[in-house]
Amino acid sequence: MKRFLVIFLLIFNTSAFAQLRLARLFSDHVVLQRQKPIPVWGWAKAGEKVTVSLAGQTQSVKTANDGKWTVKFTPLEAGGPHVMTVTAKSGKASVNDILIGEVWLCSGQSNMEWPVSAANNFAKEKQNAEFPQIRHFRVDHVVSLTPEKDLASGEWKVASAETVGGFTAIGFFFAREVFQKLNVPIGILHSSWGGSQIEGWISKEAMLGSEELKGYAETMPKTWEEADVVMDRKLKNQLFKNSDFNPSEDDEKKYTSGDADFSAWQHAADPLGQWDWKGLMGFRGEGYMAKLIDVPAEMAGKATTLSLAENDGKTDVYINGKLIKSETIRGVRKISVPANTWKSGSNQLVVKAGKMISASWFGTGMSGKAADLYLEDDSQKISIATDWKIMPSFAGKHEYAHLMNNVGTTIYNAMIVPLIPFAIRGGLWYQGESNAGRAYQYRQAFPLMINDWRKLWDDNFSFYWVQLSSFGSDNNSNQGSNWAELREAQNMTLSLPKTGMAVTTDIGNPKDIHPTNKQDVGHRLAVNALKFDYGQDVVFSSPLYENIKVEGNKATISFKYADSGLITKDRYGYVKGFEIAGEDKVFHYAKAEIMGNQVVVSNSLVTKPVSVRYNWADAPEDGNLFNKEGFPASSFRTDTWPGITVNNKFR
Repeated sequence: MKRFLVIFLLIFNTSAFAQLRLARLFSDHVVLQRQKPIPVWGWAKAGEKVTVSLAGQTQSVKTANDGKWTVKFTPLEAGGPHVMTVTAKSGKASVNDILIGEVWLCSGQSNMEWPVSAANNFAKEKQNAEFPQIRHFRVDHVVSLTPEKDLASGEWKVASAETVGGFTAIGFFFAREVFQKLNVPIGILHSSWGGSQIEGWISKEAMLGSEELKGYAETMPKTWEEADVVMDRKLKNQLFKNSDFNPSEDDEKKYTSGDADFSAWQHAADPLGQWDWKGLMGFRGEGYMAKLIDVPAEMAGKATTLSLAENDGKTDVYINGKLIKSETIRGVRKISVPANTWKSGSNQLVVKAGKMISASWFGTGMSGKAADLYLEDDSQKISIATDWKIMPSFAGKHEYAHLMNNVGTTIYNAMIVPLIPFAIRGGLWYQGESNAGRAYQYRQAFPLMINDWRKLWDDNFSFYWVQLSSFGSDNNSNQGSNWAELREAQNMTLSLPKTGMAVTTDIGNPKDIHPTNKQDVGHRLAVNALKFDYGQDVVFSSPLYENIKVEGNKATISFKYADSGLITKDRYGYVKGFEIAGEDKVFHYAKAEIMGNQVVVSNSLVTKPVSVRYNWADAPEDGNLFNKEGFPASSFRTDTWPGITVNNKFR
C-alpha cells in the first residue's frame, strides 16, 4: 500500500508539472513592450508541441527536456486590448486584456518600494489615478540560493483610485507623466526590497568576473545552514570585534547581574520594532534589551509601575540584577515593582525575551508605541522610550531569517531571473543607502549590475537612477561623508551608455531616510526617458561638475547642463554649500559667486586652492545651486583624495 502511494504521488506530481502553463508575468492585464521582439515562455510536457497566438501572429515550438518552451513574436506597435492563446495536448491557456506599450522595470530598495499611499498628497493623487492603460506588477519578496524558474505569485493591476495606493510611487508618477506625454500604455514591473544591498541583485557569474567581488562569489554559502554560520560570524565581529568569540551561558548571565557592561551592545534608539532594522539583521532567537534609568531619590523608595511594550513570548524582567517578573502574556506589560527595588540614581533594566509568538516573522524585540514605555509612581512618570541597548543570545538556540542581505545574489536569483527575458524599454533604480558604507566599492558594483542585467536580457536598454537624497548629518568635508561618496559613485556610473540620473538632495529629509516627495523624483526620471527614449526636446539633467580652473586664490568651476545659466533658489540670493581647500587638505566654507554658467569659489584663508567641494555631506542642507530649468546641482569634489569608505568591502 505504501509503495502504491509513492508511485501515485510521483505520477500525480509529474503530470501536474507537465500541465501547460505560462510564466507568471503573462497574466491578464499585462503590458508587453512595443517595437521590440516579444518573448513569451512557459512550461508543458517534455517534447510537446505548443502553439501560441497573439495579435494575428502564431508561433509553434516543441518543449525542451525540462518542459520549458519559448516563442518570440515580431515587434508590435502600441495598442490593444489583445488576447493571447496557448494550446498543447496537455492543456490550454489564455491571457486577456493585453496592451502593447512601454514597460519599465523599477527596482532597488525602500525608496523605490515606497507606495503611493505613503507619498505626499495621497488623497489628491487618488483623484488623478484613473489610468486604465497604466498597469503595475509587484514581485513578492523572495530569496533563493539558486536561480528560480518562475515567480510563485503576482498579478498585473490596472491603475485606479482603489489600486494605486499599492503601486511604487516613483514608478507610478514616472509612468503617469510618460503616458500623458505619449498616450501609449505603460507597464510598471516592480521588483524591489527595502534595505537591500546591491550585491543581492547581481548574478554570481557577474561577481566571478569582477576583481572586486570575485573573492566573495568563490566562497559564498551554498546552503542556508552555511549562511547562518557566516551571519553569526559577521554579527559577533560587529559586536565583539572578534568573529570567533562564542559567549557561554555563564558569560550571558552577567548581562542580568546588575553591573553589566553594555559598551559592546548594539545601540538602539528604542526597543520597538524588529531588530532587523536596528543593526541585527535576520537574527531569530532570544535576546536582551537593556536601558540605564535615572531614578530620582523621591521615587526610589516607592512602589512603582513599570510599563513595557508588547512581546508575547516568554519575557524575563531584571532590575539591578533581581528577577522582577517572568511571564508570557499578550499586550502591554504593567509590572508592579515593590518599594525599594530601585535605587536613587542609575539603575540597570534588562529584559530578556524570545521571538514574538503571534508574529513569528517579527523576531525578538517589542511591538507598540513609545507611550507604552515608562516608569511611574503615584506622583510622577518617567519615559523610558529612548536610548536602549540590545544584544542577541548567542549561547541559546538561534538561527537567521532568510532575508535580502544574508547572502549576495539571492535576490537576483528569486526576483530578477524569473523576469528574464521579458521585454522592457529600460530600468529605473533607487538604491544605495544600504551601500553607503562601501561607497568606493559601489564604483565597481553598480556598473557591474547594470552591465550584468543588460547582458542577461541581451538588450542594451536604458537605465536611469535616483542619486541618494539627503539624510543624516550636515557634516563637512573635514569629517567626510559616506553618502557623498556614494553619490560620487553614482555620478561616475554615468560614463556607461544610455544612462541618466535624477538628483534629489533638495527634496530629501535629513530626519527621515524616506522622503515623501516622490512626485518630483518620478518627474526627474521621466524627463530622461522623454529625452533619450522618446525623442522629446526637454531639459533632462541637473548641473554636473565639468572642470576646475585656478587663478590666484580663486577657483572657477564649470558645469555641464548649465548652458542657460545657474541660479540660487532661496530668498538670500547668494550661493551656499561650497568648501575649498589648499595643499594642506583642510577645508573651509567658501564664498561662491555665479558667473553665467560657472561658479567662482574662494576663501581668504586659502591662498592656493587645490580642491573645491559642493554639498559634500550626508544631508547637505545649505546647497542652493540650480540650473535655470530648476534642477539642483549634483554634489561633487574636484580632488581624488582617499575617502572614508575606500577600504570597506562586501563580505
